[in-house]
Amino acid sequence: MSRSLTRDAAVLIVGSLIGAGGLYAAQHGPSALASQALSLYAGLMGGDGHAHAEAAKAVAAADEHKDGDGHGHKDDDHSKDDGHGHGSNKHDGHGHEKEGEPSKDDGHGHGSGKDDGHGHDDDGHGHDKPKADAGQPLTVAAVDAGDDGHGHGAELPEGVVELGEAKVKAAGIALGTAKASTLREELQLNGIVQANQEAVVQVTPRFPGVVRTLAKRLGDEVKKGELLAVVESNQSLTTYELKAPMAGVVTERQASLGEYVSEQKPAFVVTDLSTLWVDFSVYRRDLAKVRIGEIVRIDPEDGGAPIEAKISYLSPIGAADTQSAVARAVIPNDGRFRPGLFATGAVATAEQNVPLAVSIDAVQSLEGRDVVFVREGDRFVARDVTLGRRDGRSVEVVSGLKAGEAYASKNSFVVKAELAKGSASHEH
Repeated sequence: MSRSLTRDAAVLIVGSLIGAGGLYAAQHGPSALASQALSLYAGLMGGDGHAHAEAAKAVAAADEHKDGDGHGHKDDDHSKDDGHGHGSNKHDGHGHEKEGEPSKDDGHGHGSGKDDGHGHDDDGHGHDKPKADAGQPLTVAAVDAGDDGHGHGAELPEGVVELGEAKVKAAGIALGTAKASTLREELQLNGIVQANQEAVVQVTPRFPGVVRTLAKRLGDEVKKGELLAVVESNQSLTTYELKAPMAGVVTERQASLGEYVSEQKPAFVVTDLSTLWVDFSVYRRDLAKVRIGEIVRIDPEDGGAPIEAKISYLSPIGAADTQSAVARAVIPNDGRFRPGLFATGAVATAEQNVPLAVSIDAVQSLEGRDVVFVREGDRFVARDVTLGRRDGRSVEVVSGLKAGEAYASKNSFVVKAELAKGSASHEH
C-alpha cells in the first residue's frame, strides 16, 4: 500500500474513532483518544523514523488546554523547542505564569529563575528569595526594638525588674534606706492583753429592787455620771438611778428589764479601755534578764509596726503550773490591741552598733545567693550582698550596698516573684 493511501486510511480511522468514540472520550479524555489514534497511525506508517516528530506534535496539539478550562492558561502559549530539548517555559504546567516575562535559558539548563513552578522566586542559583510571612508581618517598631522573632521587644538586663510607682503601691512594697543601725540581742516573750484592772468599776444597786428602765447595753460607751438604769426599791417602792461613776465602756451587764437586783452582785461593769495591760510570761531561767524600767518591743501581730513600752511590774510570786512570773507593760490603746488577744514581746539583753544594715525582710535568696532589691528609678536591681550580724529586725550588710541607697524593705518577695515571672516568659 502506498504511503498516501496509508495516510488516508489512518485519517479515516482517526475520524471514525473521534466520531464514534465520544463516550470513550468523555470517560478517558481527549488526550487518551488522540493517543490511541496516533498509535494506530504510527503502526500503519511502519515506524520508519519519519513519523515520530509529527506524532509528537499531534499529541501536543491534542493535549493542548483550551481557554477557560479552569487552569488559567492563555491561548497560543504552546511550548516551543529550542533544539536542545528545552522549551521557552512560557508556562510550566503548574498554572504559574507571568505574562510578558518568559523564562530564558542560559544554555546550561537554568531558567531565568523568575518562577520555580511552585510560586517561589529564584535567585538564579536555585535559591528562593526570602519573603515576609503574610501572617506575621515585620514592623518598623519590632525591628527598631531588636525583635528576636518571638514577639519580644528589648529585654531588661538580668536581675532587673521594672515596677512603676502604682505597682509598688498596690503590692504594698515599702522602701527603706541603707544606713547605720543598732542591733539588739533580744529575749522573746509571749503575752496576753488584759484590761487595765486599775480602771475597772463595778456598779452595784444600793437597795434591792426591780429594774424598771435600762438605759445602756453591753458594749455601750458611757460618760461619767451618765444614766445606766432605774431601779424601784422593794422597801420604799420609790425609784432611784444607777449612774456611771467614770467614763468608759460597759463591759458587763448583769441586769435585765423587770429583773430583781440587789447589792449582792454588780448590775454593770464599766471599764476604761484607754490604757491596757500586756502581761508576759518570763520563765525562771530568764528572770535575771528582765528588769523593771527596761524597754519591751510589743507586736500585736496584725501586720503593723511594733510599739515600745516599759516594763512597769514584775511579779514577786511565780506561777506553780507554768514555772514563770509575770512581767507587765502598760500601753495606750490605739485600737490595735484588745483584751484577751495574744501579743509577743522582745526585751533587749545586749546592743551593738553596725555601720550599715537593712531590714531583715529585705533579704531574699536568688539562686543560692543573698540579694537585696535596690531601687533605681522605676526599676529594682537584684544586688548581691554579704551579710553579717543580725537581730530580729535588722541585718548587717558587710558589702554590696552603700549608705543612702533605697531598697525594698517590705514585701520584697513580690519583686522576686516578678523577676522570676519575667525570666520564665523568655524561656523557649
